[in-house]
Amino acid sequence: MTKPTDDPTIGRLVADVTRDLSSIVQHEIALVKSELRVSVKAGGIGAALVAAAAFLLLLVLILGSVTIAYFLTMTGLHAAWAFLIVTVFYLLVAVVLLLVAWSRFKKIRVPEKSIGTARQLPSALKPGNHAAGNRVKTAARG
Repeated sequence: MTKPTDDPTIGRLVADVTRDLSSIVQHEIALVKSELRVSVKAGGIGAALVAAAAFLLLLVLILGSVTIAYFLTMTGLHAAWAFLIVTVFYLLVAVVLLLVAWSRFKKIRVPEKSIGTARQLPSALKPGNHAAGNRVKTAARG
């Protein structure tokens, strides 16, 4: 005579594990959502504050330029010449920045070694072509 046992079957154990795992995943997703909501809100506020500060700095630049021009007029220079001097100064700064940027852009090169090894990869991946694979490794070491 066999006694019925209260031990769960394998099917029941698998169902319990699946349910528990699903519950854990749902709770983790809820936790991530709540954490990200706080982070995104803080990031949005921070970005708005940076934009406001950049706008105020732009206003400071404009007002500072006008102030410098008026200081130049206080030396006896005509207002038109004073504003022209400030404008030319900013144009010179812009030209210098563009020249520096242009010289940096000229230093950009195509990754020739990477392109060469990438072109050799299809032949190296063909079965029985171990010699080509060695050429790719050698070319990658350069």
